[in-house]
Amino acid sequence: MNKHVLSAPRTRRTLALAAVSLLAAAVLVGCSGGQASETGAPPPPAVSVAPVLIKPISQWDEFSGRIEAVESVDLRPRVSGYIDRVNYVEGQEVKKGDVLFTIDSRSYRAELARAQAELARASTQAELGRSEAARALKLSEIQAISTEEYEQRRSASGQAQANVAAARAAVDSARLNLEFTQVRAPIDGRAGRALVTAGNLVSAGDAASVLTTLVSLDKVHVHFDADERTYLRYAEMARKGERPSERDGKLPVQVALADEAGFPHNGTVDFLDNQVDRSTGTIRARALLDNQDRVFTPGLYARVRLLGSGEFKAALVDDKAVLTDQDRKYVYVVDAKSQAQRRDVTLGRKQGNLRIVEQGLQAGDRVIVSGVQKVFFPGMPVQAKTVAMGASDAPPPAAVAMK
Repeated sequence: MNKHVLSAPRTRRTLALAAVSLLAAAVLVGCSGGQASETGAPPPPAVSVAPVLIKPISQWDEFSGRIEAVESVDLRPRVSGYIDRVNYVEGQEVKKGDVLFTIDSRSYRAELARAQAELARASTQAELGRSEAARALKLSEIQAISTEEYEQRRSASGQAQANVAAARAAVDSARLNLEFTQVRAPIDGRAGRALVTAGNLVSAGDAASVLTTLVSLDKVHVHFDADERTYLRYAEMARKGERPSERDGKLPVQVALADEAGFPHNGTVDFLDNQVDRSTGTIRARALLDNQDRVFTPGLYARVRLLGSGEFKAALVDDKAVLTDQDRKYVYVVDAKSQAQRRDVTLGRKQGNLRIVEQGLQAGDRVIVSGVQKVFFPGMPVQAKTVAMGASDAPPPAAVAMK
């Protein structure tokens, strides 16, 4: 009876030992499975690398500007009168000398005729005065008339000559006024809307009597403003001979309109203002552009790119290769052991799709430009495929399984 009572605890202990043995076996099996997984580890990730590009470049600065006409004219009448005709199509191109408006000329024709008649009368009187003065001179020489009478005739002749000059001036003025009844284009360009139509009265010298506006087209200006720091930097480089001065008229500029990619239009800076605007802290500059193909219209917004430095050698990398760690910038380079190593860099400005690296890289460094998101820590092995710098838009190469 006691033997059966004592055997029950021994049975439970036996079962417990068996369970522990099974658990240990399971743990061992798990460990052996882990070792097996190590033998089947995935291959290093595939990435694209590009050698650091070293080449001479010039930096450009960008500004916002406006297209303006080289010549712009508010066309006003020089004589008063009623508009008789409008002789042009609004918005068309006109040539210098084209008659755009005609003012009623009848009163001015009559004034010219009157002035011409006055000139003829004065000329006749002057001829008579010359004859009388000549006869008086001969009579005075033989003392047939007094000296006083001779002086009077000579004075009358001089006065008659002066009357002729005044009458001729009046004729010239009347002829000019008659010519001014034909309002002509003073420049080649495009005429705007007719602000005064036929039948309306216009007055000479009235600032409000603008007939239309004209703007030149063959050349255009683009006006833009540079901040004070940029102006001082440019001036310093010009003094050192590292960059042409804006005042030399030879500094290149590139321009693009709002709907254009890149900067397809070239010109030169032809003017820099003589003082900095105190209210804005900027200085006004102006560039001259060719407009033979009529791309530019005065008033358009323009993006302006101005040469910002002399030529120098720079290290360039694809901007997509640059990563950020708080306030620091860095890239991954692949070393001789095919391991990705971190390099902190100091960046300059963009040059197209590339970024200038001022410090941190040197010639020969291979920078990961595609697939960098697969690199999780420095020293990680990678499979690198070399591409050209700037060609990182292509997808990274596919991973190759290691045997």
